[in-house]
Amino acid sequence: MRPLIAALVVAGAASSPAVASERGCIESREYILSGLDSDLPQTPQSYKSLFQICTATADFYNIKDAYILRDGGIAVVPKRDDIAATATTLSEFCQRFPSATLRFINRAEQKRIKSVSQTVMLSSTSATPCRKIRGMPER
Repeated sequence: MRPLIAALVVAGAASSPAVASERGCIESREYILSGLDSDLPQTPQSYKSLFQICTATADFYNIKDAYILRDGGIAVVPKRDDIAATATTLSEFCQRFPSATLRFINRAEQKRIKSVSQTVMLSSTSATPCRKIRGMPER
């Protein structure tokens, strides 16, 4: 299992140069797949899919940075965190990724979080999954 994880990390790192807006996605993926935590709740292939969702989300207008969470969600630091901007971002995310979960990192959390390792350990259970928002049946 560790060789597969290492291969995914190397392949992902070699596939494209790091874009500033994707830095959080890259760092969180590398941390999760680094083998420091061998008891992952998702398969390595799931994290590869989450990486694609994360990088696409990082390109959204209102997103300062995006991260993959260990539990399978995507966490974002918004540029603006007012209700209208949050609703627009959540709507765009759920339209593009109807089976994913988006978690916003609030200002207090941003001050408290000091590393990628703390970020990836955030829980997305408090965030409402897009499936529920869109009225789709739970899996």
